[in-house]
Amino acid sequence: MLNNVYEALKDALRSDDFNQSTITKNKTTLHMSFLKSVINHEQLHHDVLDYIQCSTSDFHDLDDIKRLIPIEGIQFSSNLAEISLSLTKGSLFIQIGSNLNEGILINIADTNKGYRKNNLSEDEYSVIGPKVAFVEDIDTNLNLLRKEIISENLIFEELTKGSLSKSRVVIAYIDGITNPQHVNTLRQRLMEVDVDVVFDTSILDQIISDNSNTPFPLFTSTERVDRMKFNLLNGQVGVLSSGSPFGISGPATVFEFFFSPEDYYLPWVLGTFFRIIRFIGVIFTIFATPFYVSIITFHYSIVPKNMLGPIIESRSNVPFPPFLEVLIMEITVELLREAGARLPTKVGQTLGIVGGVVLGQAAVQAGLTSNILIIIVALSAVATFTTPIFKMANTIRFLRFPMIILAGAFGGLGVMVGSVFLLAHLLRLKSLGNPYLAPLYPFRYKDFKDGFVRSALSLTWSRPSFLRPLFLRRYQVQKHKDIENDYNNE
Repeated sequence: MLNNVYEALKDALRSDDFNQSTITKNKTTLHMSFLKSVINHEQLHHDVLDYIQCSTSDFHDLDDIKRLIPIEGIQFSSNLAEISLSLTKGSLFIQIGSNLNEGILINIADTNKGYRKNNLSEDEYSVIGPKVAFVEDIDTNLNLLRKEIISENLIFEELTKGSLSKSRVVIAYIDGITNPQHVNTLRQRLMEVDVDVVFDTSILDQIISDNSNTPFPLFTSTERVDRMKFNLLNGQVGVLSSGSPFGISGPATVFEFFFSPEDYYLPWVLGTFFRIIRFIGVIFTIFATPFYVSIITFHYSIVPKNMLGPIIESRSNVPFPPFLEVLIMEITVELLREAGARLPTKVGQTLGIVGGVVLGQAAVQAGLTSNILIIIVALSAVATFTTPIFKMANTIRFLRFPMIILAGAFGGLGVMVGSVFLLAHLLRLKSLGNPYLAPLYPFRYKDFKDGFVRSALSLTWSRPSFLRPLFLRRYQVQKHKDIENDYNNE
């Protein structure tokens, strides 16, 4: 009897949570196979066993059981590989009598166990606007998108990736808006992915990126449903995977990582102001400490006379050269930040505040650093947090250190050379084949109305042209103006 499916499943699923049992009903034996760790036990008893036990009719074949069970999607199968895969996903396999080569698959997977019920955005927080975030259950995430984009043109294409995890990966786009070239490129890259386990969409991000050797993220990563909705409506392609509370979308540009959904929930004047503050914060974070090193080491002659006194006084007892002094302080700040991020929330906040104040004050009193550098490093650390997306914030944190090294070695010339290399690197980057610096390069002046500034809604009626959407217009503004003019004329 080892050649039947019932016996073969024992060899195929050698896990301790694999269960096989039999039920005798009116002299008819039912054989059941399932993995008890992934099924919904309440559904097994209420929707399957109760109906079988309470039935007054006899079971002659599998069709009798299928008509009795009030669950949709019941399938017949005799393929061992298909049955094994379905059992690992939460299906129940039932066979009847002596026919042990065929059975029915009933999906009773527990889709809610282990997932968060509270799906508020934590990493991309905003005061104004929706706060709904993705969770680890991909069906929930697809449901959230369907609720926000109620259109038959919203397309989900599902793939299975991971030889061991069998993770569900979904490509999301809006037919009629998204350029098919972007969809085809992303689909082809995902189909070529060959990994054993897909832990998170970040893994897919790194594999399918145009350049895996850059510190810059080439896909927009977000946990917010409204940001993903906005990206899809602009003509981007989204990717979601099971077990990941983050989605990625592309083609992305470097400017997108400094846009916040809150920019669009505030009046355009305030949205523009806060967006410019973020760009200033990025520039300050990258170049503040390198300029301090280069000026104090090589170009102190450009310091105004009325500032020389405070600088000399603050550095009079510091035994280290400016380069080493800055490096020590920057590494200390990064250590505090990493420790605060890895500890529980309440402890991490206390460590960050108390540790920063105590260490900074102690370093100044011990003569290990100057007061001016403490202020610059603290402001640089604060400016990093103005970046809405965490992946880009990490990139900005990293870029400071090469700039500091170049400034310590060559002064202002080193900072200029580093800036040129950084710009050249950005010019070479692409996301799904699109330039990473668009609309700055190639230059698209019409797309700047939602670039460095957030223009009024009357000017942002069109989608970004560098994404080459099939339908450029987002909404009609002229109709509202015509109605208002007609009302005024009356």
